[in-house]
Amino acid sequence: MTALPPPAISTPPDRSVGPQWLFLVIMAGLGMVGPFSIDTIFPAFAQMQAEFGSSELALQQLISVYLLSFAVMSLLHGPLSDALGRKPVIIGGTILFIAASVGCAVSPSLPVLLFFRAIQGLSAGAGQIISRAMVRDVFSNDQAQRTMSHIAMIFGLAPALAPIVGGWLLGIGSWRGIFWFLVGFGVVILALVIFALAETHPPERRSNFDARTLVSGLLEVWRDADGRRLAFTGMFNFAGMFLYISSAPLFVLKLLGKGEQDFWILFVPLISGLVSGSWVSGRLAGRMSGRKLASLGYVISLVGGLVNLVFSLFAPTRELPWAVLPLPMYSFGIAIAFPILTLAMLDLFPHARGSASSVQSFVALVANALIAGVLAPAVAFSQPSLAVTALALTTVAWFLWRRHLQMTHAEPSGTPDAPAYEPTDEM
Repeated sequence: MTALPPPAISTPPDRSVGPQWLFLVIMAGLGMVGPFSIDTIFPAFAQMQAEFGSSELALQQLISVYLLSFAVMSLLHGPLSDALGRKPVIIGGTILFIAASVGCAVSPSLPVLLFFRAIQGLSAGAGQIISRAMVRDVFSNDQAQRTMSHIAMIFGLAPALAPIVGGWLLGIGSWRGIFWFLVGFGVVILALVIFALAETHPPERRSNFDARTLVSGLLEVWRDADGRRLAFTGMFNFAGMFLYISSAPLFVLKLLGKGEQDFWILFVPLISGLVSGSWVSGRLAGRMSGRKLASLGYVISLVGGLVNLVFSLFAPTRELPWAVLPLPMYSFGIAIAFPILTLAMLDLFPHARGSASSVQSFVALVANALIAGVLAPAVAFSQPSLAVTALALTTVAWFLWRRHLQMTHAEPSGTPDAPAYEPTDEM
């Protein structure tokens, strides 16, 4: 396969979007919609189970249904933003998310709640997926990595804060208050997007708005061997950490024997590693090549995952604080690799960044839905089973990344529209 040609119109590096801090806050806020939609409801599972008379497996579908619908719609968010512009698609998705959150808050039964959770999933991905393309629209290579890392730092706080907020809301009301909180959060994000976010994808760079163009953009990304490989690498990169996140009700309440207010015990260690790893990735942008930095991240993750497995095998270290002590190291390495994987994927398709972000997100989301609905209930019966599964997922990511390094040779060229790697025909 030959390298993709650059677009006819080049994007100037570091295009002005107003105050950079505000741009970062909005991008991170858009990314937080997904984690808040998932993690705030974990403390409410016991209350929902009592109200609806449902099993733990049925309640777990509140996560998997959301993620599956998120994944399906993620295939359209990016291509639509390539054709219509980034901002209109984000606004439409946010409005639908607010309406779906209202529906969740007033749901009289679990089937109705599942329906509105599916609508939430269809809409929540607009900002999260498109924000990645917006960063690459605006910033050149090193600055793009720094910006992506800064966003990941702020975004990374959401999974730690969400279950704490959910537990606090349960302390003053019912589980329905969690969804009213999501309504308010969506309204704030909508206002910021409408009044403070600039459009980063001008009309002259947009693709045609028709079904054939939208589908062909997705197929172009999927048919590219490097694109597929990077998509699956990104999927496995976060899979081990998401296994712990989706297993939180079982891990915290059953394996550790804690209560509804204690989800921070798991999320704070995980997210502290994620935030600090994102900070380090941003600090090293331009000082260490992306290929070396991502490889270093995987080494750190594998060591952290191995220590976690060893701790899980012995009764004394299955207790706190040992049970969560290796998790920051594990998530630290994951966070170091994340910006490099994301930018490498976007740089392969400079004229279709929305489609590239959609494919990358779709693959990860389908996997996350299967992890939440199938894998987590199957392996969260013990700490060793969780630890060995997480380590296996990260090992697969490392092997895929090593394969990618073997099949590609070029570093990013330094221009915002150039592919990060020369594509090959092999996967």
